[in-house]
Amino acid sequence: MGKHSSGKGGSAKSGAGQRMSPAAASRVQSAGAKNPGSRTAESGFASRAQSAAARGGGRQQDGR
Repeated sequence: MGKHSSGKGGSAKSGAGQRMSPAAASRVQSAGAKNPGSRTAESGFASRAQSAAARGGGRQQDGR
C-alpha cells in the first residue's frame, strides 16, 4: 500500500461532501498523534485537514 491511497472504502461516517471543521481537524490530528504508525499519521491527512479547516470551509454540524 502506497503512501498516498485513493481508497474510498471504509467508514460509514466518511462525511464525503462535507467541509472540514476546525474541531474535526483537531480530532484527526489527535488520532494521528496517538498512533504515529497509523495510516492517518503516515498519509499526511492531519495537515491537509488542518489546511482545509483554515480555509474557512468548516461549518458546524447543522451546516449553517
